[in-house]
Amino acid sequence: MNLPIVLALLVAAYLLGSIPTALWVGRRFFGLDIREHGSGNAGATNTFRVLGKKPGSVVMAIDVLKGWAATMMATVMLNQGAIRPDQLLYFQLACGVLAVVGHIYPVFAQFRGGKGVATVLGMMLAIAPATVGVCILVFLLMLFLFRYVSLASMSAGVAFALLQLLPPFRPDNSLLLVFGFVLAALLIYTHRANIGRLRSGTESRVPLFGRK
Repeated sequence: MNLPIVLALLVAAYLLGSIPTALWVGRRFFGLDIREHGSGNAGATNTFRVLGKKPGSVVMAIDVLKGWAATMMATVMLNQGAIRPDQLLYFQLACGVLAVVGHIYPVFAQFRGGKGVATVLGMMLAIAPATVGVCILVFLLMLFLFRYVSLASMSAGVAFALLQLLPPFRPDNSLLLVFGFVLAALLIYTHRANIGRLRSGTESRVPLFGRK
């Protein structure tokens, strides 16, 4: 293992995840701190809620890209000979998790970020694209039917874990299977406030096709 290269790219993964997309979009184009509105989170969900579907879509796309690019740094490690092929998945998960941590606790935004859902999506897109493709369809379907980003996010996370139990999506490494269920549990835990608002009927909906 080439430790200097590995450590440099692990730090880069965290810094990439720390780019506070929602905060910068809110300040640059709307003159507000997204963390002072809505749920108080600097993520795509709150951007949809406070600023609308176009800024929300931009923030989500960039946050997904952050997770994907950070996870792909493990491939750079492999190509540079810094890690062995059998270590690739472990470092993909490490780089992806660091990007998610960076999104939640961004060094560029006083360690106050979002919940990391879009960044997790990008991370898993780099590792298991076929499974994530189905999860994206689940997300879009739930969003279209109920217009709750939080509910759609949790549904997609649970779908990812369950899909891996099916032969077409079962991973070669059982670590990814375990990680999928841990990820689903964490998504539900980090959305516990949203679950409370969903149960009380006070969760904000995302307008779609002019629907309020």
